[in-house]
Amino acid sequence: MCRLIYNQRDADRRYGLRSSAATGCGWVATYNALLLLGRDTDLEALVRYFQWQVPGISGNFGTPFFGPALCFSKWGFPVKAVADRKKFDAEAAEADVCILFYRWRQGLRLGAHFVALHKTDMGFVGYNTFKNSVGPDFYGPSLDGFLKRHGYFGCLLWTIKVK
Repeated sequence: MCRLIYNQRDADRRYGLRSSAATGCGWVATYNALLLLGRDTDLEALVRYFQWQVPGISGNFGTPFFGPALCFSKWGFPVKAVADRKKFDAEAAEADVCILFYRWRQGLRLGAHFVALHKTDMGFVGYNTFKNSVGPDFYGPSLDGFLKRHGYFGCLLWTIKVK
């Protein structure tokens, strides 16, 4: 039985020459989004797919920001890219599941991250949001507010629907 991955450190898979703990958030977000949609998937095949999505990179530098959207489009799911953070809440509320891409900064370190999320009656919930996540992460009633509170920038929301 497939289970959501709450922390990519627990995903113990090679992703290129590195571990999924270091660069696997893209495939983890895709995997979690599939599970949230009620779809089981072959985890090993998914990781291999992402490793070879961009030949030569093989997951060594993470997943390209368009990678998860390409997968869902290829699999026949309607996918929409939303770049205006002010529209994130309304668009995410209409989707069955979303994948959020954002950039972060800690001192001189810069990085990027993917998370799967969806709207619940209580607000937005994400999976694999922080390096210390141990379960679902409650974002509150607004994605824009959550992103502002944490100082995340360069955001893109992929909304995904079931046909």
